[in-house]
Amino acid sequence: MLIKEQTYGFFIPCVSLMGIGCHKELGARIKSLGGKKPLLVTDDGMTKAGMTARIADLIKKDTGIAVVVFDKAVPNPTDKNVEEGLQVFRKNACDMIITLGGGSAHDCGKGIGIVATNGGRIHDFEGVDKSTKAMPPFIAVNTTAGTASEMTRFCIITDTSRHVKMAIVDWRTTPNIAINDPFLMSGMPPFLTACTGMDALTHAVEAYVSTIATPVTDACALKAIDLVSKYLRPAVANGSDMEARDRMAYAEFLAGMAFNNASLGYVHAMAHQLGGFYNLAHGMCNAILLPHVSRFNLVSSVDRFGDIAVALGENISGLSKRAAAEKALDAIMVLSKDVGIPSGLAVLEVKEQDFEVMANNAMKDACGFTNPRIPKLADVIAMYKSAM
Repeated sequence: MLIKEQTYGFFIPCVSLMGIGCHKELGARIKSLGGKKPLLVTDDGMTKAGMTARIADLIKKDTGIAVVVFDKAVPNPTDKNVEEGLQVFRKNACDMIITLGGGSAHDCGKGIGIVATNGGRIHDFEGVDKSTKAMPPFIAVNTTAGTASEMTRFCIITDTSRHVKMAIVDWRTTPNIAINDPFLMSGMPPFLTACTGMDALTHAVEAYVSTIATPVTDACALKAIDLVSKYLRPAVANGSDMEARDRMAYAEFLAGMAFNNASLGYVHAMAHQLGGFYNLAHGMCNAILLPHVSRFNLVSSVDRFGDIAVALGENISGLSKRAAAEKALDAIMVLSKDVGIPSGLAVLEVKEQDFEVMANNAMKDACGFTNPRIPKLADVIAMYKSAM
């Protein structure tokens, strides 16, 4: 039997800190990377909550360094957002990037960093590995349990002229150090907890059925699914449940390890268009689309969806492969409903007249290249319609 030659990479930060209180190591880690004038990229929500000042004070106390704060990162960060932050970075002669928050802050920081050293515009880096120079030293301090942007090579930036989310997949955007302290996640409101948790689940499911999944990514994905199924509901119900917060931090990190290396599929390719067109929360869009895209993919991945059902806590004993796979879809929908995700796109005022344009854009999205089933344009439109 002729085996096709194929190689796989595995991308992850050099150092990843986990556990309650690990954010207190930030100062020491800044010193280890040699930063003298960091740009702290965050959002005004972090600033209003006092978190920006808390982290800036911690850095000052432990290193004597005063950070430059850019707290203008927006949900679904845009090319204009990146350009604004880049001007602050250059004006203040910064030499390091620290991001504080969830995916929006991390992606904005990645966009700033990649242009700071490579020049050009953020649009030049859409696609896979378009950069030629390393980013400035980069530490990502994470406050949500979903996107895994704090430890991945993925950077999603909205092109405001095209209303398209650009997928920048570049190993040079991987943070040097990722900090996941569940203590910093305890203030997340229930709906944000739900959306980010379902985002993590989507990462794990899509990575598990990806065409470039490996035994390493499989192990990460299945454990992430198991943790989400056990701990997302308690984390939504009681944000102060530190066991649930801690396990969800591990879940999102494991899911990140999975999709950072096995990539994703059409849930993300389609969700990016909803974010670009309507500025909707990414995790919420993923949660709504996940069962519908999974149903489309079922024929290509029946055995794998059976594995997902087991990881979600379902009993598939005595069931046919198809029935076992269906159990996974049912469990995803029940979990989504339990944590308060909207039932469909219609309640979000998504318009069917936009489906063809969004579907065309989705078919060009880099995340769709590893989907286990190749859709036609009509298939993508049909999946949007089924999610209404």
